[in-house]
Amino acid sequence: MASTEERLQDLRNRKSRSEAGGGQARVDAQHNKGKMTARERLESLLDDGSFQEMDALVEHRCRDFGMDNNVIPGDGVVTGHGTINGRQVFAFAQDFTVYGGSLGEMHGLKICKVLDMALKTGRPVIGLNDSGGARIQEGVASLGSYAEIFFRNVRASGVVPQISVIMGPCAGGAVYSPAITDFVIMVDQTAHMFITGPEVIKTVTNEVVSFEDLGGAMTHGSKSGVSHFTAEDDEGAIQLARDLCDMFPQNNLERPPDKKTSDPTDRLCEALDGIIPDEATKPYDVLDVISEILDDGAFLEVQSDWAQNIVVGFGHLGSHTVGVVANQPKVLAGCLDIDASDKAARFIRFCDAFNIPIITLEDVPGFLPGTNQEWGGIIRHGAKLLFAYAEATVPKLTVILRKAYGGAYDVMSSKHIRGDYNVAWPTAELAVMGADGAVEIIHRKRISGARNAEQERARLTDDFNEKFANPYTAAALGYLDDVIEPKETRRRLCRSLEMLLDKEELRPARKHGNIPL
Repeated sequence: MASTEERLQDLRNRKSRSEAGGGQARVDAQHNKGKMTARERLESLLDDGSFQEMDALVEHRCRDFGMDNNVIPGDGVVTGHGTINGRQVFAFAQDFTVYGGSLGEMHGLKICKVLDMALKTGRPVIGLNDSGGARIQEGVASLGSYAEIFFRNVRASGVVPQISVIMGPCAGGAVYSPAITDFVIMVDQTAHMFITGPEVIKTVTNEVVSFEDLGGAMTHGSKSGVSHFTAEDDEGAIQLARDLCDMFPQNNLERPPDKKTSDPTDRLCEALDGIIPDEATKPYDVLDVISEILDDGAFLEVQSDWAQNIVVGFGHLGSHTVGVVANQPKVLAGCLDIDASDKAARFIRFCDAFNIPIITLEDVPGFLPGTNQEWGGIIRHGAKLLFAYAEATVPKLTVILRKAYGGAYDVMSSKHIRGDYNVAWPTAELAVMGADGAVEIIHRKRISGARNAEQERARLTDDFNEKFANPYTAAALGYLDDVIEPKETRRRLCRSLEMLLDKEELRPARKHGNIPL
């Protein structure tokens, strides 16, 4: 019978084999690609010394194709828990040095255990993905584990924050787990996501495309909207994940953490008084408005390269975490289109799920016209944004900076869909449409019958602007809570947010709504 010392040494040997992964040669290959190993990534993600591993000795059960002679403890994924700035999180990192990070039955069940524990304890989950996909040798067993992960991602959605960091290949069915999670971070030139690879696409459609153009970080960050952040390298991606965790509560029953600031809540934003151009068609950068209002000018923009006509992201206001949604006049004049509607709706639903107040900065001339938009379903996609705002019960504060035209006025957190605090700058224009278009419709006969049509059109346009191109009619009707000087915006929002933090708003009992997907 083995002695205690022999048993301890046996344990140490087994743990050592697990920690060695696929061996030094494969570790070197990973480093040569500019990539960290799974364990290095977890050490970088979590506070020093806080990581506690789970299932280090799990092994696959496959006995086909010689797999019984190739057993590595841990089965290609490192799982466990630790802290980020002192707050508990669960995490897993796929190990590309072991079977190419491929997901087999036990590999998948290790991830499932992490998700189950996160739900039980109300802790966020961060997945570091670097995998060749389903382990072919295990057949349907690997597919089964994928589906078990997907189910848990869905069950955890809106309960605990989920972040996916793509740090290598992620193909086929593997892409659906990150797609269900709240935020996807991709490493430029290293990460790739796609359903079918370039070879299959060439065979089926005769299209020739590179891995990078098909599913690289820049593609998903700017074209598809699948990715929320693009990082230059592993370290940058991991830092982004840590920054995000600092913004969120650990679960849907908590408030997000406050962040101390020396920025006074009653600070006047003098720069805002002159930020709106006198010409109604001249653009400005709404990011300048956001940085003036938020604590210390700090703003973490989400999906900055996709649907740039709308800006979404996180910051702090009076130390409280807030989500910001803002039309961007620099791009498409700030019009709402299909992608912008989807981008903002998903962001709003995340904020609402995790008790993050929403600040809306509005300058929108309407929905983008065109056959591509209509045939692409702008009605359905715009309705997602409307649904998200109307469904949200967190504090909703809206500032109309300039234009608020047509249905887009209603959609952008108006008082009518239960905005809690709605104000406007004196530069605001609330109307069904712009003066030029309105005059053409209302006064077509008068203009055509006038002796000097252009002079009459100009007079009628000026008259329309005087009556409607201002916020005072809406204020008189109670649709705005106030008209404020731009420099007062931060102070007003800070006070109102403080008042609204304990807001409670009930909705009719139901299983769930039917958002127009």
